[in-house]
Amino acid sequence: MTRHEDDTERTFAALPPAQGKGFAETWWGRAWLQALEGTALDSAQLKTGRRLARAGAVGAVSVRPGRLTAVVQDRDRTAHRADVLLEELSPERWDRFLDMAAERAGHVAALLDREMPPHLVEDAGDAGIDLLPGLGDLEPECDCGAWDHCAHTAALCYQVARLLDQDPFVLLLMRGRTESTVLEDLQRRSGASAAQEPAPEGVDAAEAYAAGDILPPLPPLPALPGEPGAPPSLDTETPPASGLDPVALEFLAARTAVRAHGLLREALRGGFPAELPPAQDAVRLAAGDPGPDVADRLADGSGRGREGLATAVRAWRHGGAAALSVLDEEWRVEGETLARARAALDSAWDPGERPELRARGNRWTVVGALVELRLGRDGRWWPYRKESGRWQPAGGAAQDPATALASATAPASAELTPREGSSA
Repeated sequence: MTRHEDDTERTFAALPPAQGKGFAETWWGRAWLQALEGTALDSAQLKTGRRLARAGAVGAVSVRPGRLTAVVQDRDRTAHRADVLLEELSPERWDRFLDMAAERAGHVAALLDREMPPHLVEDAGDAGIDLLPGLGDLEPECDCGAWDHCAHTAALCYQVARLLDQDPFVLLLMRGRTESTVLEDLQRRSGASAAQEPAPEGVDAAEAYAAGDILPPLPPLPALPGEPGAPPSLDTETPPASGLDPVALEFLAARTAVRAHGLLREALRGGFPAELPPAQDAVRLAAGDPGPDVADRLADGSGRGREGLATAVRAWRHGGAAALSVLDEEWRVEGETLARARAALDSAWDPGERPELRARGNRWTVVGALVELRLGRDGRWWPYRKESGRWQPAGGAAQDPATALASATAPASAELTPREGSSA
């Protein structure tokens, strides 16, 4: 690394190829790349830029206030000058930042250790100063003529992320101040602050302990997000480890986000659903429409096979774990439960209109028709219809057996829609 006499420009020698490594290991390095990747319109250019940076095609990087510069070679060895511009902080914003940092010794210590703790950036943001770039803040210029981020400016940004990992003062220089200037200003402000502030008088230990239970009220619960978050893409240049299926992992991450969203919704309502056993959880995952390979693995792992899993998914979409239990369980109805079931069946139809039913356990099959009612342990009735020799769930649960039976006899296209969150 070369420092110029006035210290307003630093030149970093070309870095070796980044074989098998990410371009950012620190959180601030990843935030830098997010500002690039969240803005660029052409993902293909980003991928090409990653490959160029990974192959060591980025030359020496010059860093000065408001600008990064490097020569980047294409695969055919054609050299291009790439520049990335970042707005400098105004003198007034610099003063606010330095005043804020000088008030907290931890901020100064972190910078001296070549670290940028999140609370430093958060405190700066509270003071109206954005240290890290946001979406659209990294402005590209390249002699290849591209108007958006091209492979060359993308490669430069990926390389700079590695520099930022090593030294956050690179970012401060881009924002307009050299390392020596920042440290001198912080030292001057810290000394002045220490001289002006009287020594603390201290607090009596007994009084502090006695007041320990006087706490402010908890803040209100945050609002539930409108939809589950999207997991990060695993589309990288690094090949997956042996035995790792990226497609299956991406699907599992997406369904986990849906499940977490559903659990949070129930928790905010004052409840919390029971943990699903593995066999039911496999059905929940399959209800998320995985790809064929993942679906086959779920069918084998659940022990249901393809057809059995398809039937289970159909039940899940009608009523979640409760509907799945009705599909799988056949139990003997006795005593008071049987009396209530018979009373419900007797009162569901007008005299002479009730269909003839043949009972077997908790299942009442309509004689002469390929439909049946199944009684859940919670007293609700579930409609079923025989299709291609297999009993299939035909709708959601109902308290009234006649309503449930009407769902079973309706066309397949008229089945009830899945309950909200039943596939969560």
